[in-house]
Amino acid sequence: MLGLPDHVTAVLFDLDGVLTQTARVHNAAWTETFDDYLRRRSATTGEPYRPFDPGPDYHRYVDGRPRLDGVRSFLASRDITLPEGSPEDPPGAQTVHGLGNQKNTLVLERIRTVGVDVYPGSVAYLKAVAAAGLRRAVVTASANGREVVAAAGLEPLLEARVDGLTARAEGLRGKPHPDTFLAGAKLLDVAPEKAAVIEDALAGVEAGRAGGFGYVVGVDRAGQADELRAHGADVVVDDLADLLDAGRPE
Repeated sequence: MLGLPDHVTAVLFDLDGVLTQTARVHNAAWTETFDDYLRRRSATTGEPYRPFDPGPDYHRYVDGRPRLDGVRSFLASRDITLPEGSPEDPPGAQTVHGLGNQKNTLVLERIRTVGVDVYPGSVAYLKAVAAAGLRRAVVTASANGREVVAAAGLEPLLEARVDGLTARAEGLRGKPHPDTFLAGAKLLDVAPEKAAVIEDALAGVEAGRAGGFGYVVGVDRAGQADELRAHGADVVVDDLADLLDAGRPE
């Protein structure tokens, strides 16, 4: 009834865009952060101002990646190099850390003032996975994973969490590398080939495939079903509730 192969005994869920609707919050924060920087750069250098595109730019360069990797990836797409700076840089400083800190400040402010919305179909699926006795973990690039899970009321349904703070503490590479998903499988004491990865980001799907996981589910929130398949998804659904109605995969 879960739309998963029989050999799967654990499910690793991405957070933003899969379980919670915080991807919209992240997208808005990235857009504001990069546009602010690009305007200032244009005023200083005289180069034409070309804003961050919350469609292609977001999905290609930042979605699913650790925050600092997202900064570097987008800036590289514009042939811009900034000093790395340090974690203590003030939000908006013209360093990789400064832009990352500005984005994080905007996200936390939104979470505190507006809260976190979940995808009802995803919560229904997560509950069904729990009822079936499969192991469950959340694996997210966000350093705010604990706060988002708590604000969404998902803590009772998840057994383990790997987030941006975990990755930093343990020296794990971010998606599209498989390190964080492998760490999640280890916390659940399950071999990767017996675990399913559920992701909405191209980088996350690629990470699931790179880690040798037993099944990779792509959740298409942005009209990129073909790209999700090309990056390694075994199946693509519009909503996780669709899996509850699906037959067992071959």
